[in-house]
Amino acid sequence: MRRSVRFVPFALAATAALPACTPLPPQDDGALRFAVARFQHETCTFCPGGDTEVDDWLRQSEPLSGEALLSSGGYVGGFVTRAREFGDVELVPLTSPVGVYGGSSRSWNTKETFDHFLDTMLAELREQLPVDGVYLALHGAMAVRDVPRPEAEIARRFREVVGLGVPIAGTFDLHGNEDAEFLEHADFAFVTKRYPHYDSYIQGERAARALRLAALGEYRPTTATRKPGVITATVLQWTGQSPSMDIMERARRWEARENDAYVSVFYGYPWSDVPDVGATVHVMTNDDQALADRIADDMDDFIWRVREDFAVGGYRGPEEAARIVATAVARGETPVAVGDHSDRPGDATHILNAFEAAGIRNVLYGTITSPATLEALSTANAQPGDPFDAEIGGFTPSGGSPRRIVGTVEYFGEGFGYDAIAAVSFGDGNLVVLTPAYEQVLYPDNFRFGSIEPDHYDVFVVKSRVHFRRGFDETGYARTIVIVEAPEPFVGTTFLDALSYEHVNLSELYPYGTPPHRR
Repeated sequence: MRRSVRFVPFALAATAALPACTPLPPQDDGALRFAVARFQHETCTFCPGGDTEVDDWLRQSEPLSGEALLSSGGYVGGFVTRAREFGDVELVPLTSPVGVYGGSSRSWNTKETFDHFLDTMLAELREQLPVDGVYLALHGAMAVRDVPRPEAEIARRFREVVGLGVPIAGTFDLHGNEDAEFLEHADFAFVTKRYPHYDSYIQGERAARALRLAALGEYRPTTATRKPGVITATVLQWTGQSPSMDIMERARRWEARENDAYVSVFYGYPWSDVPDVGATVHVMTNDDQALADRIADDMDDFIWRVREDFAVGGYRGPEEAARIVATAVARGETPVAVGDHSDRPGDATHILNAFEAAGIRNVLYGTITSPATLEALSTANAQPGDPFDAEIGGFTPSGGSPRRIVGTVEYFGEGFGYDAIAAVSFGDGNLVVLTPAYEQVLYPDNFRFGSIEPDHYDVFVVKSRVHFRRGFDETGYARTIVIVEAPEPFVGTTFLDALSYEHVNLSELYPYGTPPHRR
């Protein structure tokens, strides 16, 4: 496999030649054997709560193996469906973890945790050799103590086991932090092109097709990587607005114009303090280095041209947002969906306080992280109809102060995959949903539990940057959308220079400085 790499923000460009994939002969029954593994985490290294351990991965679900892994949906679902439709592929599932308690509000994975799950996969893989290909369902924004580039390390260690002749394909979230290193060990990187991510299944399908072609010797992966030198807050990356939609459309246009060209764009995940943070372009062609470089250069240049609109932006604070919401309600422009984009721990009470002060009624706040409150309800064996008088949220610096709520328990029980959540009615028609960890609600129907009827509310306040647009905006459900900034530059804010990076030099990334290769 021939590779072309330009490392940015370092002032360096290089082209390297590696051995091309030589397909292994198929098994006696004629089937190609593809190993399938999943290891995904979007890691917020600035979030509180301590490092993520093995037990945090096991708290909600044991690792999946066998058919349970193959039927787990998303990227894996697309890969498995397409691979099986080919009729000449046998799948070899490797036991894989499926989720971290607290999701993307959890901080650094320990190296011991990373090695624990990866070693399990690789031990199973060795027992199943030979295989003709490897499929890795990854995220791209995993952060691990003492492992600067976890996804690249995963690919490297799989490569050590299967050897140079076996193609490796990975699928990723567009929030991944990657550079050229992943494609030094793997052959394909397929990244979602939509945010919210509607196309994870599609990227899995593309990975299956490419992996099969490479295994048959019909595709010789030739790659190019570029780092434009741009870092953006995730709330600015919505592909329903320019220039984010234009960047992804440009990638699709190249793919439509050039046969067997794959163009993947990572926007990056700034809440991970890792050295490969920021935007990345990966291009793969069938044995055409000049084409790979031409596409990569074009995408790199385009992202740099639109950098200001892409990376610079700000949103209204809670008090101003309250005025906008009150006006929308008065005009009947409801439901109103409010994205509390900067609250990573999920415990902030800023918007609740501002809306209460403004007299905004009939609001569903979903959700506020408040584990201590839930523990107290559990101890009291709370039931619907019980009176409620307790403080909620506000237990981290970015959460502000705990807020006292006096009302009635409307629901206490399982929800959102947790053993216990609560819904409490209070004030003038308001409802707050309490969860033990950060929860990013995507659809109004997610609130349909117990006696709760989401359609009865005029305003929804959700802890989300863009994902909530799936069910509240792009379906036409909400007539008004408002994004709210935290009153201080805490975790999740657009003020990335307020974060205490140790492994990132913001002075070499736009908009906080100029990349060395562009000076």
